[in-house]
Amino acid sequence: MFDYNFHWRPVMKSLPDLIDAAFLTLQVAVLAMIIGIIIGLCLALIRLHLKGPLYWFASSWVEVARNTPALFQLFFFGFGLGAFGLHLSPYLIVLAGLSFNCAGYLAENFRGGFQAIPDTQMRASRTLGMTAWQAYTRVVIPQVFRIVYHPVTNQMVWAVLMSSLGMLVGFRELSGETQFFASRTFRIFEYFAVTAVIYYVIVKLILGAARLLAARLFRY
Repeated sequence: MFDYNFHWRPVMKSLPDLIDAAFLTLQVAVLAMIIGIIIGLCLALIRLHLKGPLYWFASSWVEVARNTPALFQLFFFGFGLGAFGLHLSPYLIVLAGLSFNCAGYLAENFRGGFQAIPDTQMRASRTLGMTAWQAYTRVVIPQVFRIVYHPVTNQMVWAVLMSSLGMLVGFRELSGETQFFASRTFRIFEYFAVTAVIYYVIVKLILGAARLLAARLFRY
């Protein structure tokens, strides 16, 4: 028979701490995405234009990131590097793990975006007197970002949600903070119910901001 008594007061008292943890979650996800975009672009360009050791390095990065569990990657930075004497803080473990994973997925998105741009775009840019760097940064890459905009948005949502794995390496982000308070008060359902709502709001805000940004950037 269902006789569970809900007690929301401890959750409400802890709500400011949960909100702070939510901002920490968002912070590490945004930083991981920025790093992932930069590295992902480099990996995509290497796989498209280079051969030899750099090509195999970039391909190995993408294959490992896309074909192993995110938790395994997190544990590698948390415990695998520790075996070699390199000990990272929980924040850096999560940041490194998310960045590694995001870079692998985004590299394939960017590679598909580059391949969708006709070669005539580059040739026309060079004909107008642009250097290869100018052609890429002013003509090709802006078009690539337009093509991969929605996959990048999805990856941002993924980074926010998967940051919850950080609780397993001692990172006090939103899920870690929730677990901490829930274990002290034994109000498991109440805490995780509120946390689920916070995650839902964060994701909806990201998607809403992405739609507004897309309407402004791609209105033409």
